[in-house]
Amino acid sequence: MSLNDTPRSSRLHIAIFGRRNAGKSSIINAITKQDIAVVSPVKGTTTDPVYKSMELLPLGPVVLIDTAGLDDEGDLGELRKKKTLEVLNKTDVALIVIDAACGVTSFDRQIAEIVRNKAIPTLGILNKIDLLTNMNASNTGDLTALVKKTEEELGFKVIPVSAVEQQGISELGKALIAAVPDDDDKFRIVGDLISPGDLVVLVVPIDKAAPKGRLILPQQQTIRDILESDAIAVVTKEYELKETLASLGKKPRLVITDSQVFLKVSADTPKDIPLTSFSILFARSKGDLEEMVRGARAIDRLQDGDRVLIAESCTHHQQPDDIGKVKIPRWIRQATGKQIEFDFANGMKFPDNVKDYSLIVHCGGCMMNRRQMLWRVEQAALAGVPIVNYGVAIAHVQGILERAISPFPLARLAWEESLPV
Repeated sequence: MSLNDTPRSSRLHIAIFGRRNAGKSSIINAITKQDIAVVSPVKGTTTDPVYKSMELLPLGPVVLIDTAGLDDEGDLGELRKKKTLEVLNKTDVALIVIDAACGVTSFDRQIAEIVRNKAIPTLGILNKIDLLTNMNASNTGDLTALVKKTEEELGFKVIPVSAVEQQGISELGKALIAAVPDDDDKFRIVGDLISPGDLVVLVVPIDKAAPKGRLILPQQQTIRDILESDAIAVVTKEYELKETLASLGKKPRLVITDSQVFLKVSADTPKDIPLTSFSILFARSKGDLEEMVRGARAIDRLQDGDRVLIAESCTHHQQPDDIGKVKIPRWIRQATGKQIEFDFANGMKFPDNVKDYSLIVHCGGCMMNRRQMLWRVEQAALAGVPIVNYGVAIAHVQGILERAISPFPLARLAWEESLPV
C-alpha cells in the first residue's frame, strides 16, 4: 500500500455471501466492471475470503470481500464456512446472492437470519434471471412476483440481475449506495472536538515500530482529520513540547500525545490545555470509549495469578521495548504489585477463549474497521471480561486518566459511575 492509499481499516467493507455457484464472484466483477474475482462453473472456486481494495464511485474507497459458499461440504468445507461467517464481524454492508433458478434455500435463510441479528445493512441479489425460461416482456409479472416472494422470505430488498448478461447491474449499484449507512461524521477521530482555525499540537515520538520515513497510521489519520476540519496541526517530539508551546501565538485547543510518553507530556502541558492521546481518540472512533474506561477499573482488581490478554490487530516486528509485549505488562505489574500472567494475540484472529482472562488490553485498532472492533468489545462483554485499550490503560496506571478523558463527557461519566462503592 502506498502512502496515498486509503487504509483498508478506513474503507467501507462490502461482503458478498451465498451458496456455491450462485454467482458471487460474477456479481463482484459486474459491480466493479473488472475481472477481480475468478469465475468458474466448478463449485467451490472461491475458498478463503478474497479482499480487494478499490475505488467504487460514488461510494469512494471500499473493500470488496468475496467468500466461500455457505453450502460447502466436508471437513475442509466446514473450515471454509467458518471463515466466511467470520467475515460478518467486519462487514459494513452484506450482499446475499440467491440463484434465481434454485430459489431461496436453507443456506440463504441462515445467512439472512445472522445478518439480521447483527443489524448489518443487507441487500439481496436474485442472480441468473437470464436462465429463467421464457423471460421476456410478456412475463415480467412473473419476475416481479418472484422478487416479491424472495423479499418476503428473506426480509430485505432484493434486486434481480444477470451478472453474465449485465442485466440489472445499474439498479444494483443504486440500491447498494442506498444501503450504505450514513454515519461518516459520527465517528470522526478529532474533528468534532475542534473548530476551524484551532491549533492542535501532536506529540509524536519517533516510533521504532513504524517503517522508516513514516509516521504510524493513527498519527497520519489524525493529522488528516485535523486538516479536513480546517484546523492547524503542529507536530513536535516529546522533548521539544515545552519549547513548541512557548513559541505558539495562542493557546492550543488540544494536545494529543502518543500514550508511551503520557507522563512527560502531561507534566509539560499546562493544566488549562486539554490533553488526550491518539489511542484514546481511536478507542472512541473505532470502538467504545465508555466501555474501555469502565474496563480500566479492572486493573485495580487484578490478583496474583490472573491472566491478562494483550491483543493487537497488527503484526509488526517486536521491538526490544515493545509497547504491547514489554511496556504495558511492566506498567500493570508495577501499578498493581501483583504477579500477573500475560498472553498475547496478534493479527485479525481473535481468541475463542476470552472467558479465561480477567482482563483484555487491546490496541487502538487502527488496522480494523469500526464494526470489527465493536465485535471484539461485544465478545468480551458476552464473556463477562472487562476490556480496555492501550491508551486508556496507560493513562490509568500512570494516574492521569481523568485528565486524558476530560474532553469526553460520556467517558468522564462512565469513569465516575464505575467508582467502587
